[in-house]
Amino acid sequence: MPSALPDGLPAPLDGSLPASATTGDEPRPFGFYVHVPYCASRCGYCDFNTYTAAELGGGASQAGYADDAIAEVRLARGILGDADRPVETVFFGGGTPTLLPAAELGRILAAIRDEFGLAADAEITTEANPESVTPAYLETLREAGFTRLSFGMQSARTHVLHVLDRHHTPGRAQECVAEARAAGFDHVNLDLIYGTPGETDDDWRASLEAALATGPDHVSAYALIIEDGTRIASRIKRGELPPPDDDALADRYLIAEELLTAGGLGWYEVSNWAANGAARCRHNELYWTGADWWGAGPGAHSHIGGVRWWNVKHPKAYTERVTAGHSPAHGREILTDEDRRIERILLELRLKDGAPLSLLKPEGMAAAERAVKEGLLDEDRFADRHAVLTLKGRLLADAVVRDLVD
Repeated sequence: MPSALPDGLPAPLDGSLPASATTGDEPRPFGFYVHVPYCASRCGYCDFNTYTAAELGGGASQAGYADDAIAEVRLARGILGDADRPVETVFFGGGTPTLLPAAELGRILAAIRDEFGLAADAEITTEANPESVTPAYLETLREAGFTRLSFGMQSARTHVLHVLDRHHTPGRAQECVAEARAAGFDHVNLDLIYGTPGETDDDWRASLEAALATGPDHVSAYALIIEDGTRIASRIKRGELPPPDDDALADRYLIAEELLTAGGLGWYEVSNWAANGAARCRHNELYWTGADWWGAGPGAHSHIGGVRWWNVKHPKAYTERVTAGHSPAHGREILTDEDRRIERILLELRLKDGAPLSLLKPEGMAAAERAVKEGLLDEDRFADRHAVLTLKGRLLADAVVRDLVD
């Protein structure tokens, strides 16, 4: 089941923000995230805020979702005022956004365009499950203005997909890439997961090779994380499956780096590889660099000018809020300068360009110097006053971050 919302301050019913959140000397990049909380079935590893038909209950429906999301887009325009803030990126995630008709996704995008305007080179992405799209569906998305697709491939091996409770057939994700190219999409990502119980190094190599053979310009590769309350966590607790092994995960990461680099994709974030700068996920870069975004939909998170908030989780509660003209925000927090300093280190250190050493306190600077000696941070970039992870450092990124934020 979905994980719990964080604690926080009560959010005002009208969604109003402190004046400090919408003022500043320079405009900040601005994006939109649209959460579509529906799935045909729940994957065994998933604790995202998503709902199958059986989990949803009454009071909310996929059929009315676009109208609800559009209502929040219009609410956002009212809260942010008349300032000229063209949207640079839009990302539809979930859940499975492509369970909605393509025309409905297009309607939500059109509302964002009508209320805020889109930058001339706006990146418009939707996630998609391979079995949820057809060539005609993809053509409709392209005509609506979508520029980028992200397919959940996860693995090329049937037995691995079975453990993950993924229901697409091996090979379908690769077919989707060809269909996306035919529909006119220049930018296509494939999501992969490594470390699934029962997966071998050869299985992982086969998945990477199958992904690369389709010619995507972006691949995301994530280590399997076992979340409490998921089916796979229960199976591990019962002894039906072995837990992921840290050494095996490190080996799989090195295999990914080797094959993806050889295939013409370079890392730009610890879990992401792209063919070039234009192929990078610009929406995710908004998150990683502390820019502004509005998250629409049940459980979606937003960040504007140092204020972060999160919406009510259940689609029924969300529908009730936006239908009444109220903000769907459940809680929020106002980030302090220290919060933002720590978050910059946490996020920017994962990027190829790293984090400036000016963010570090004396204890963190001493830890960075040790990390250079241990081969975890790049010595040349350190001399340029930046903390940049080496390949060895990427394997231990979380530990390096913990040391540097002290």
